Amino acid sequence: MSSSTDTPVTPELLRSWGLPDPGDSKKARGDVIVIGGSRRSPGAVFLAGEAALRVGAGRLAVVVPASIEGQLGVVMPEAAVYSLPEDADAPLEGKPRDAVASADAVLVGPGFDDPDETLATLRAVAELDVHCLILDAFALGILPDIDRSTLPRDLVLNPNKEEAAILLGGDEDDPDLHEIARRYDAVVNCYGHVVTPGGDSWRVDGGGPGLGTSGSGDVLAGAIAGFAARGVEPAQAAVWGAWAHARAGDRLTEAEGIGFLARDLPHELTRALNEVTRG
Repeated sequence: MSSSTDTPVTPELLRSWGLPDPGDSKKARGDVIVIGGSRRSPGAVFLAGEAALRVGAGRLAVVVPASIEGQLGVVMPEAAVYSLPEDADAPLEGKPRDAVASADAVLVGPGFDDPDETLATLRAVAELDVHCLILDAFALGILPDIDRSTLPRDLVLNPNKEEAAILLGGDEDDPDLHEIARRYDAVVNCYGHVVTPGGDSWRVDGGGPGLGTSGSGDVLAGAIAGFAARGVEPAQAAVWGAWAHARAGDRLTEAEGIGFLARDLPHELTRALNEVTRG
């Protein structure tokens, strides 16, 4: 996936890019929406949502199946919690629709486990012309069935290698991320390699095997969404998110060794970000 033309991501590069001024209220740091979850995986939405806030997003809402709405309302006091329609094919209406339509960044996919429900939900979100859309997990598996012209211009894909192969319609061991970026006209992040449809590419080193744990990808997707909500343009949001995720993994490995949990990562995202912003 990597090449000699990839730009290495360093704290110095990130400092040169900078981040939007945080302003003096939560409204200044953007609204992020996470859509996903299931009875089997309710925690994925929690991990992604917390990660978005930990990198500085101002306000969080989650839109989840009604079967887990109550659970998340208890464990996510920082978030507004809305229900998806009982009929997956129904459009989003009322407060969920308003929240998604006005959000600065919308993440779809964490915790979904039904392809048909995911496809219907993504189509419902696409009707609202959201500002920036980030897709993860099951939302990537159904993306080949979606007309790209119905999705927002600003689109970020966060596949693992298996999902990247699905996006190319095969089972490649080393999927061509540049081809994915061109095919879907999207920024792509896969294991710290970020590429754009125009051919720009960056490489995030670090992270290590400790990040290979359940829920780690949800944290990564949430971090990317959080940066996008703050107003960082899509490619740089993906780079910032990938770097902060990798650095959080390195910090935990240095402190504890292999065996940390995905729930440990969001706190370290803030500390990793502080390393850059405070220089």
